[in-house]
Amino acid sequence: MEHYSAAPNRYEQGMTYNRCGHSGVLLPKLSLGFWHNFGSVDPYERSREIVRYALDHGVVHLDLANNYGPVYGSAEQTLGRLMDDDLRPYRDELFIATKAGYDMWPGPYGNWGSRKYLVSSLNQSLSRMHLDYVDLFYSHRYDPETPLEETLQALVDIVRSGKALYVGISRWPLEALRTAYEYLRQRDVPLLIYQGRLNMLDRSPQEEGILDFCADNGVGFISFSPLAQGLLTDRYLQGIPQESRMAKGKFLKESMLTPELLQQLRQWNDEALAQGHTLAEHALRWILQQRGVTSVLVGASSTQQLEKNLRCVL
Repeated sequence: MEHYSAAPNRYEQGMTYNRCGHSGVLLPKLSLGFWHNFGSVDPYERSREIVRYALDHGVVHLDLANNYGPVYGSAEQTLGRLMDDDLRPYRDELFIATKAGYDMWPGPYGNWGSRKYLVSSLNQSLSRMHLDYVDLFYSHRYDPETPLEETLQALVDIVRSGKALYVGISRWPLEALRTAYEYLRQRDVPLLIYQGRLNMLDRSPQEEGILDFCADNGVGFISFSPLAQGLLTDRYLQGIPQESRMAKGKFLKESMLTPELLQQLRQWNDEALAQGHTLAEHALRWILQQRGVTSVLVGASSTQQLEKNLRCVL
């Protein structure tokens, strides 16, 4: 197997880092998400090439979850293999996150936000990733049935156990975010970061006051789905390509591409071209310019795609 040595100039490639809220953590403006393209259905060597390219260009934050794949757990297994093959010497340079909150295994204890689920899931995740700890562990979604204190105390105890250095929450409503912030602050395990969907087509974290709360209280914010599953690229400007996600009904439905939306996308594309950018670069830059945003999670199916996304910060 080919030996990997990270590029000696990996921190001189132009990547810049933002402070995450009021913490000591700096995150790259672009972080690499493992939601797609890193599962057991994907070629390992391609996943490996993407992660190597990311590290060689200063992308040190890797974002996973227990159910990323497909199949569930397989993205974490891919990272575990990468740790063994390439990344172990660079563990302290990496900021690795995982999450629990969505359906993961059968029965009453493999979903939502109970202490039982969160602790068990993290133990499984560490085993799959061949890690002793993660840098960041998230509650992946708000659980309206489990008492917030149970979920939050589990996060506190996970940090105190040494299995995570920091904790975050994802897609919690504003009032629950307020509760989480105060509960964790009082127990000296401050809320590091909030993960939410923010892009030019979905501005709900702004509209709901979540971004302002994070900015005002020293909580970082990281955006997922920044390109709206490909809508905010040039892929759909001339209609629906035959092999696209929308044509296959995968995450995007054809009914979404209304004449009004197509007109808006073409307008944004014209604005991007006038500035010498692609629509995707324009969309990523827009997110990074919003108050309170720390980083943007991008996926990649190739090093070429990752290289294009990196242009918005390099």
